[in-house]
Amino acid sequence: MIAVVQRVSQARVKAECSDGRTHEAAIGTGLVALVCAVQGDTDAEARWVADKIASLRIFQDDDGKMNRSVKDIGGGVLVVSQFTLAGDVRKGTRPSFVNAAAPGIAAPLVDLVAARVRDEHGLTVGTGVFGASMSVELVNDGPVTIIIEREPSGAE
Repeated sequence: MIAVVQRVSQARVKAECSDGRTHEAAIGTGLVALVCAVQGDTDAEARWVADKIASLRIFQDDDGKMNRSVKDIGGGVLVVSQFTLAGDVRKGTRPSFVNAAAPGIAAPLVDLVAARVRDEHGLTVGTGVFGASMSVELVNDGPVTIIIEREPSGAE
């Protein structure tokens, strides 16, 4: 599983759903987590990534050091699925997405990341819509961007 996490002062996602609905979610200070499930990922990887997102100490403490988590500051998390993180460009110039998990596997794993951040860590969580065309707006604070990656363990 791959996640790109950005520290933000605000963020918003807007999705145009296949049924014509529009979905919007927004947070103030917190994190935007772009999340991609790859082939072989299980609930174990999703839980690990969720725990890492909630616990990353990338917010400044009173001494100006990155020593506080989004939980510590009472921030929010915006979780947005992004299969393109699995894009492989080692050959040619057109990304290959063969390493991305199939939608039927990936959607529940991305949902699990969001649910665990919300339910287990008590954070306010907004989400995008899996498979929808989305627009993400954010104000990157710092900027601080962290890549989290966990290879599939193959076992629950």
